[in-house]
This record gives sequence, C-alpha cells and structure tokens, in this order.
Amino acid sequence: MRSNQMLILLLILLNFCFFNTIAQQNKTEGSWSGNIEMPGAKLKMVFNISKGESGILTAKLDVPQQGAIGLSVGEVKVSTDSLQLKVPAIMGLFKGKFISADSIAGKWLQAGQSFPLNLKRTGEIKRINRPQTPQPPFAYSAEDVEYTNPQSGFKLAGTLTLPQNATNCPAVVLITGSGAQDRDETLYEHKPFFVIADYLTRNGIAVLRLDDRGVGGSEGITSEATSADFATDVKQGVSFLKERKEIDPDKIGLIGHSEGGMIAPMVANQSEDVAFIIMMAGLGIPGDSLLIEQTQLLARTSGMPEQRINAQLFVTKGIINILKKEAEPEKRSESLRSAVTGGMYNQMDADRQKMIDGQLKQYDNNWFSFLVSYDPRPDLSKVKCPVLALNGEKDLQVPPNSNLPEIEKALEKGGNSNFKTMELPNLNHLFQTCESGLPQEYAQIEETISPEVLEIMKDWIIETTKEE
Repeated sequence: MRSNQMLILLLILLNFCFFNTIAQQNKTEGSWSGNIEMPGAKLKMVFNISKGESGILTAKLDVPQQGAIGLSVGEVKVSTDSLQLKVPAIMGLFKGKFISADSIAGKWLQAGQSFPLNLKRTGEIKRINRPQTPQPPFAYSAEDVEYTNPQSGFKLAGTLTLPQNATNCPAVVLITGSGAQDRDETLYEHKPFFVIADYLTRNGIAVLRLDDRGVGGSEGITSEATSADFATDVKQGVSFLKERKEIDPDKIGLIGHSEGGMIAPMVANQSEDVAFIIMMAGLGIPGDSLLIEQTQLLARTSGMPEQRINAQLFVTKGIINILKKEAEPEKRSESLRSAVTGGMYNQMDADRQKMIDGQLKQYDNNWFSFLVSYDPRPDLSKVKCPVLALNGEKDLQVPPNSNLPEIEKALEKGGNSNFKTMELPNLNHLFQTCESGLPQEYAQIEETISPEVLEIMKDWIIETTKEE
C-alpha cells in the first residue's frame, strides 16, 4: 500500500513538473529586448520567441543597430526559473533567470567576454526609419541588367537607371566598399547607392549599380577576390555603358565608396573610357597604415583605456606582419591563431577554437592580404582624368587628415591639376551627419547620406562633363 502511495506521489510530481514547464514555455513566448552596455554605446538585442508546429520553442535575434534581422537561435532552453538562448551564427549565448513574468536578468557571452543583459517583455519593436530610401513612382526608368567579365568568366548583375528620354547623357558606375555588398550597398537598412542613383538620375545622370561577386544576381565569391579583381568587374561595367545608345561614351565616370574609392583610380588607369572619378572616403595611404590608424581612432573615440588600445594595436600589427610575410596557407593560419590568442589556441576547448577560426576568416583570405600590402599612391599618381575626393570630417575608418593630403600629393606628382579635395564638416564614413563618427551610430542615424554630398557630386559631374 505504501509503495502505491509513493508511486502516485511521484507521478503527481512528474506531472506538476511537466505542466509547469509547459506553462513556463507559454510564458516565454513573445518579444524580449534589452541593451548590452559597450564603451560609448548601447547595443539593443531583441529576441522573438515563438512555438513551432511541433510545439517546441524557437527564436530569432534582431540587432537593429547592426542591421542584423532574424538571426536563427539554434537552441532555446527553458526551465522553471531560467532561459538560455544560443546563437551559433555569431557564437553568442544568453543566460538569464526570470525575476518576474516580464523581466529576465542575465548576461550575454561572446568572444570570451561577458556583458550584463537584462531583458524585458516588449510589444511591437519600432522599426528603423529610413526617410531617404526612394519610393515609387520614379521619374526615370530602371532596368535590371547583367554582363559577363571575360577576365573572370563571372556574370555581374545590377540595375541601370536612365533619365527620361535620355540622349547622350553622362553616366557613372557605382563601386561598393569592403565586404560582400548588394547593388544598393545596403548597410543597417540604409541603401546609400539607391539614394545616390535616384538623386543623380533625377538630375540627368545615368547610374549603373552592381551586386558584388557572390551577392544577389552576381557570380563568384567576394572573399576569394581582391580589389584588383573587382577593378576588372568595374572596367567591364564601363564597357557595358559605352554600348548604350542613351549614354554619351565620352562622359562615363566612376563613384567609389571606401574600398570602391581605392578601386576607382585602378580602373581609370586601365581604361581610357573613364572620363572622371569621385572618391568617397577613398584611400590615400597604404592599407596597413590605414588599419593601424583606424584601430587607434575607433578604440580611443569609444573611450577604451590606453592599455587595451595598446594591446589591440599589438595584435593588429601582428596580424598585418603575418599576412605580409607568410605566403604558405597552413603556416599563415597557424601563426594567425597564435597571434590573436597569445599562443593559447591549443589550450582552448573545441567551441572556443571554432569561434577563433570563425573570426580569423575575415583576415585569412586573399582580399585582406591584398589590402594590407596595397599602397594606393602609385595608382593615384597615374590618374589623368578629373578627380573629386570627398571625406567626412568625423570619418574614423578612412580619416581625412591622413588620406586627403596624400591623395593631393600623389595627383600633383603625376601632373594632374584637374582635381578637388573636400573635407566635409560633421560627416562620418557613410557621409551621414553625426555626433562622434563611431560605427555604432550608423544604424541610429536616420539620414542615409547628407543631401549636401549628393548636391556636390551632381554639380561637379555636370560641370566636369559640360560641353566646351
């Protein structure tokens, strides 16, 4: 009789735990948001938790400020008083405890660091406003186009916008910055190339904007190519525009942003068909020097202590030296692992090693190796066409005070007198009106690109291409 009572009691307890877990899962469904406190900024994290068809909880992570929407949460663990969310794509982990039905106290673990992260149940998340993103109807024609780069064999896809009733109009090819970018150079839900194309085309200038290799409709893999490879894609774009009856073949130019501003002079030197170039935050100093200066400026402006800045610089310089000196892939990877972990890679567990290897992919590739070894000044000194070089005063990624003077010197050295450089007040690397210039602000700023910059480029192109 006693054993039967014990069995009944055990079943009651098991049922209580089961139904309590189900109740807790139901209580967990919904949107939860909180801020990670970082030096100089807050980073909003939004977890959207729902129940799948099988009844198992699933979740997605949004990091609006970084333009990350709908990252898959690989594992959702719920107990009577705790919640754990694992995000494999960024090797992050949230661990928290319920302190009420609508509040969870916890921490965010990533890259060996731990940050307090307290989540609160929230209603509908306010979406980022991007008022400059063009909306139909458009006062021009937009045509999806594609061409093949005969040098690589890859197909490139993009959009060509043409003024209404275009006849012998000037045209530009837009060249994106670093990373795998789409034709709009979409970043944090900003679409700067769409905004530029819309503005210029409304003002009588045709615009070709393209998906990078491996993005959208374009073939290839971005990380396997270098800036020199991308230059051949752009050169073919110029040839493509020459065949369009709506475009004046003697008035085709280039507008490149960041890395694109570095690529534009390369293309101008390879093709006599390039009539002018605009460098938006283009490089004037070698890639390795830029990365070192960039590291210092970003860290210092973020409020990082000097000791940590020096430690970060030590690692950055180590990475650069390895990439410039070690050509053998396996030895290079081994040296990079040692450099970023202080020689502790082999003592780390498998998950930590996997995370380090994931981080190193952004350095251990053809593109980055080319960048740290490239000096833009020889190419700049060979450019004979008109040049407009623009930089934001608060650009921390391609600082104006070191890059613009070197662009000027290189152009003058080559005998080019038809150029103009401009440092524009209160603008960041994306040419947004800003406070600090830190990348953390990019997503928070509603302005996609300063209207002043659009007008400067339009006026300069019209003046440069006008008939004598």
